[in-house]
Amino acid sequence: MALAASLMAAHMVAQQSVHQSAQQSAFSAINLAHLVDDHYNHLLSLRSAFTESYEGLGMHRSESGTMLLRKPGRMRWDYSSTPGKLFVLDGKFAWFYAPGDSQVQRIAASKLDDLRSPLRFLLGHTKIESELQSLTLTQSTTGYTLSGVPRGKQKRVTKLTLSVTATGTITGIVIEEADGALTRFSFSGEEPNAQIPESTFHFSPPAGVPVVDALPPV
Repeated sequence: MALAASLMAAHMVAQQSVHQSAQQSAFSAINLAHLVDDHYNHLLSLRSAFTESYEGLGMHRSESGTMLLRKPGRMRWDYSSTPGKLFVLDGKFAWFYAPGDSQVQRIAASKLDDLRSPLRFLLGHTKIESELQSLTLTQSTTGYTLSGVPRGKQKRVTKLTLSVTATGTITGIVIEEADGALTRFSFSGEEPNAQIPESTFHFSPPAGVPVVDALPPV
């Protein structure tokens, strides 16, 4: 009886410890999510180097360049790995173009909702806690990771992971899709509130290249 009682007591203590640990992890995840939200909500502009890779559907693509951000709703990605390729969000439209393309792709900013482009988090227009279900926190050698399932996109995206520093800076984003595709972004050399002229986010299609309304490219 004494042994059984001791085993039962030990089991209850273990369960309580696991429950407390889970509560602390969830609490820490929420706190860090709030810290990330606060960091990007208070930025006016941002310059950062980026690398982007995509694996899926028999393809592998890796690119790099410089990302510029300015509120409200302005962003520019200049791809140094493909000189002249760019993505520009001017507040009204998103533009996609690379030298040699037969057309310029355009989409209304209000319809731009592609998780392969981490606009929602970097522009500070969202709350991570509300956007990601089952939010979890993991500590790594370089910082932390916040992972969850994007609300309303469960059929397409199985997991989204943010690599985050203790100060709330996003250094990486990984998107795992239901079809097995994997997209990774990494960011470095962040320059908060960099001086970026408004004209940087204006885009004029090259002469003779038609503009077509389309969805963002995969």
